[in-house]
Amino acid sequence: MISKPRSLRIAVIGTLGAASLALAGTATAATTAPHTASPVAMVQKVQAAKAGITATPSTTSVRAWELFRVTGKTTGLKAGSKVTLQQKQHGAWVSLPASAPVSRNGSYSLGVKLGLKGKNDLRIVNGRTASPVFNVTVR
Repeated sequence: MISKPRSLRIAVIGTLGAASLALAGTATAATTAPHTASPVAMVQKVQAAKAGITATPSTTSVRAWELFRVTGKTTGLKAGSKVTLQQKQHGAWVSLPASAPVSRNGSYSLGVKLGLKGKNDLRIVNGRTASPVFNVTVR
């Protein structure tokens, strides 16, 4: 026959074990409940976070309507998607009619002619993803 203190100890340990499992289950349920976003939305958020564009002009000073190139690399963008040149005009970003497709390795090359004389703030965009601003002076 089992003595009373030993059986009491087993009962207490069993009860504490069950209680800790119950608490762990509610804690796990509480932490997983807020993540109810669809898998597609979660993938899009991750891709948006990873997306990036670099841009390098072939020169920093050109004559009006002289051709120069802007090249760069992209990350997180699909091959074949378009990147577009934007110019800051009167405090707002304006898309210019200059775009190029992204290659399979993520690079692009864009021929550009500018006519607005002075220092031009430019960037390359795809949706909400934009490169850092770079400058080309038109004389």
